[in-house]
Amino acid sequence: MSTKRPVPADLPADVIDGLARALVDASTVPVLLLDAKLTVIAASISFCEAFQLEPRNVTDHELSELGRGEWDTPPLRSLLRATLSGYAKIDIYEMDLKRRDREPRRLALNVVKLDAGEDRRVRLLLTVSDITDQLAAEALREMLMREKAVLLRDIRHRVANSLQIIASVLLQSARDVPPSDSPLRLDGTRGRGRSIAAMQLQLAGDGAGAVAMRPYFEHLCDSLGGSMIGDHEQITLEVDIDDSVCSADDSMALGLIVTELVINALKHAFPDQRKGGIRVSYGSSADDWTLKVSDNGVGTRAASGRPGLGTGIVDALARNLGGTQLVSSSSTGTSVSINHAAGALSAPAA
Repeated sequence: MSTKRPVPADLPADVIDGLARALVDASTVPVLLLDAKLTVIAASISFCEAFQLEPRNVTDHELSELGRGEWDTPPLRSLLRATLSGYAKIDIYEMDLKRRDREPRRLALNVVKLDAGEDRRVRLLLTVSDITDQLAAEALREMLMREKAVLLRDIRHRVANSLQIIASVLLQSARDVPPSDSPLRLDGTRGRGRSIAAMQLQLAGDGAGAVAMRPYFEHLCDSLGGSMIGDHEQITLEVDIDDSVCSADDSMALGLIVTELVINALKHAFPDQRKGGIRVSYGSSADDWTLKVSDNGVGTRAASGRPGLGTGIVDALARNLGGTQLVSSSSTGTSVSINHAAGALSAPAA
């Protein structure tokens, strides 16, 4: 900022110069004390070090003579002379310092006028800040943010493709299970399309990778129910979700878990035209969360042979989320919970 700073009129000029020199000598930033002819009266050590100048080649030399003349630029001279005359009031002046055999440096200059009155000597305090690295860091940060946005879009496209593949496998495995009189309607093509469309829409989030869980699960379950349940009076699918949000990656895994568990319940929980319902719930507190899919069907039978593909997918996804899977089943229904407790140790992903 270019300003005019009055000095008490009863101070001798030599005292004023002494105070100004002491200020420059004590400065830890590059500072020059100039007279009305733009001759350097004093220079801080940091100025000489920052611009690789010998102190003896700075003090008592005109600003235009410093180095190889790189400080002799018309815009800088105009700024300093306008400040001396009292016309300039500039917050910050930026200039490129160009030196032979060296990279240009971007400088931010601040000029303060010290004036003790019309009959007293006038001095300029010129403070110099090298902002080259700061500007380069800001440019790099902006570039990285742009690249991150591009990569995020690419990842979401890849995630959508992966969701289509996995959901196709899950729904294909469910297609031939229900008998002809089952209340289920396994319209595989439309079911896959609607479910994936809902998941992809929600994964888009707000552009920063955050996904609101309530609309996400509501859309997903609406798609699953609309494509797989033939009689909604016989089998219901409800959701109970809080207002929490999570990352797109985690929401993808949670959505796949819900898809498999809901399909599994529809396949096995309600044989022989049995009526019932499935409930999907999700709640979080700080870093802790619980996902639960439960039904009031006939319960699970004793497992025989190796676990199915869907069971393996759910187990792997739960492990990758750092969650613990709990399964309870009886003649009144089955409940599967994925619990994540912050700080708790979970088994490594398979």
